[in-house]
Amino acid sequence: MKTMSRYWILLMLLSLACMWVSCSDDTLDMENPDVDLFVKQLKAGALAVNEETGTVVMPQFTTDDIEALLYYAEDLTEIPSFPLAPVSYLAGGKPRLGECVLWVIESIRTGQNASLGCRMVRDDAVNYEGIYFLNEEELLDAAAHYRRWWSHVKHSGGFTIIDTVGDEPLAGSGYRWW
Repeated sequence: MKTMSRYWILLMLLSLACMWVSCSDDTLDMENPDVDLFVKQLKAGALAVNEETGTVVMPQFTTDDIEALLYYAEDLTEIPSFPLAPVSYLAGGKPRLGECVLWVIESIRTGQNASLGCRMVRDDAVNYEGIYFLNEEELLDAAAHYRRWWSHVKHSGGFTIIDTVGDEPLAGSGYRWW
């Protein structure tokens, strides 16, 4: 009987240890971020906050991450928030994951923030208001433009931030970053 109770105690302790390890928080490495973890945290509204400043900081994605980011470009899921400058304007609803991912890709492409907000606007926009933001169909079209751009970049032998003017993903689309 003592052997049986020792067995159950050991089994219970082992189970608790496994649960503790599996429930630990995933930490996003800001210098070498994992795209899937980034997206998971965006969807949950749980992107890591910088403990010193109390702000959410954008991870340092690189051209090596573009392929993985493009995987999420058509995801129209509304997310609770997106790490932007405090002056950014979110009229027109919550940010959509795919559009935010395209913002990250554009920021990689240009070497700076794509815009103050994570929303694209139509070319005829006179300001950054919700009436000029892309609808779902237009956003999917913009994602297709980025996919074509990336395919061209990959097959042309490389990508440099300096040559961003000659090969613009949204050229001729009717959309732009504000």
